[in-house]
Amino acid sequence: MRSLTVRYQWLCLCVLLCMMGRVVPAVEVWSDKENEDRYATLNTTGKWTSLVARAPDNPILYPEHCTLTELFRLRLALNIHWSEVVNSEVAYEQRARWISTSNAGIVGTGFLPSTTEAPFRIRQWDWEITHHDNRFTYNHEIDRMLVAMHPEWGEVTLGRQAIGLGRGVLFGAVDLFSPFSPLEVDREWRRGVDAARVEYHLSDTSSAEVLGVFDETWEQSALLGRIRGYIGEMDAELIAGKRAEDTLVGAVVSGVVADAEVHAELALFETPEKVEDGGLFGNDHLPVKAVVGGSYTFDIGNGLTVLQEYHYCGFGVQDTSDITWQLLDPDFQRRLLRGDMQILGRHALATQLSYPFNEAITGGFLVLNNPTDGSGVLSPSLIWDMNNNTTISVSGFLPWGEEPKGLMIQSEYGMISTSLFAQITMYF
Repeated sequence: MRSLTVRYQWLCLCVLLCMMGRVVPAVEVWSDKENEDRYATLNTTGKWTSLVARAPDNPILYPEHCTLTELFRLRLALNIHWSEVVNSEVAYEQRARWISTSNAGIVGTGFLPSTTEAPFRIRQWDWEITHHDNRFTYNHEIDRMLVAMHPEWGEVTLGRQAIGLGRGVLFGAVDLFSPFSPLEVDREWRRGVDAARVEYHLSDTSSAEVLGVFDETWEQSALLGRIRGYIGEMDAELIAGKRAEDTLVGAVVSGVVADAEVHAELALFETPEKVEDGGLFGNDHLPVKAVVGGSYTFDIGNGLTVLQEYHYCGFGVQDTSDITWQLLDPDFQRRLLRGDMQILGRHALATQLSYPFNEAITGGFLVLNNPTDGSGVLSPSLIWDMNNNTTISVSGFLPWGEEPKGLMIQSEYGMISTSLFAQITMYF
């Protein structure tokens, strides 16, 4: 009875947010009548999400065969423009999660936002409001708190912010800070990290940047240098420095070739611990990550866009049958939770199709495959922009591959659940 009551309350709240979203735009909460460069705006977003999951038939890993998970997120983003060259941003978020059972195992892994502590934060600023029987949790956090300055010579950003590096869409070789999972369906906000960034414009087409990204200790923090620039329709960047206990060098290039977008990323890491089955030139301390991909929009109807990417991850497991043992390794766990790997294996192939049926409805289709063990996931999706304030998204996840046997994982995607995801998002 209590579960039904919680679900009913969430549903009422979402209906209320929909009604508000239809009539209330993003608001200007303050302005200086004597200086038009001084003002503040507040953007509010509410999300209600449901995920129905049917796990593989394995009572050891999945005590409950079928589960229902519901989430609610309310995000307030305040942006204050102090002058023409200085602004600040604060984002505060509340999130609630309810699951139909307290023994769900690893059902739905990778589809929903992570509940683990965010990496690269000096302090989490993430507090639990309440929880009940491992089924209902209610938290709130400060996900952004930054000051940005925009002098003529460059950009300076200090505080909790989102940092995305590279050109990869589903995968990233140089995306080092809280990257998204390729199957994560709620991909609107990257988790903020505590950082200082200074970018200097070397010319109209090039710049140099220094990034400091901080954790509780210097050993777990990052310090990077980046140089980037573009010529015509081609752009490139070089990255070097330390990320936690690793040192790294990376390169990114992207551009337009015969009306198709192409991109590539390569990163070489030197790690204190050995990686499984060796790294570059057989060196156990030199894992490599790489992404190669491209996209093209075909002149079919309203335009069919096809994206393809290949990803190699030297931190992943060479033999899928070893995943279970690797998940028990503290070094592997730490890298997985920090986002050093977006896949558990070494190789991944992805094809994504996107087609706008009209101005309001867009369809998508994702095929994600591990070519080593033959497992994969089909994910059709549909996005309906009901109006300027409300969006409804629906996705399905249909995995294939050998299912787990007892505690032993036999294939990367054969262990995940057949799932149906639905989300309503309100902007106001």
